[in-house]
Amino acid sequence: MWILNYVTKNSVGELPAEKGQVKSSSEGKVHINASSDFAAIPIVAPYGISWAAPSGEGSVVINAGGSDVCLGTIAKENDLSPGELMLSSSGGASIVLKNDGGVYINGVRY
Repeated sequence: MWILNYVTKNSVGELPAEKGQVKSSSEGKVHINASSDFAAIPIVAPYGISWAAPSGEGSVVINAGGSDVCLGTIAKENDLSPGELMLSSSGGASIVLKNDGGVYINGVRY
């Protein structure tokens, strides 16, 4: 028992996450202004998904293994139900996957 307590106490801590604001984004990297300036840090995304955050969006930065990375931007309010998914662009295009199996592209059900 004391070994578990020792290892847990000495190896697990809070992840240093910071909320900031995107200044710019290009070539898979982002520049974020938070408690300090995070310049050209990698963007983390699921495999097969690439994105570039527009300036002014709220974002989250963490240190992962000694390197800072952007986890993503802070989601805007929406009318999605739990389990639904929306992909959207800053230009207004969107794809919504609904729980009932419906797929909406730019508001039209397919």
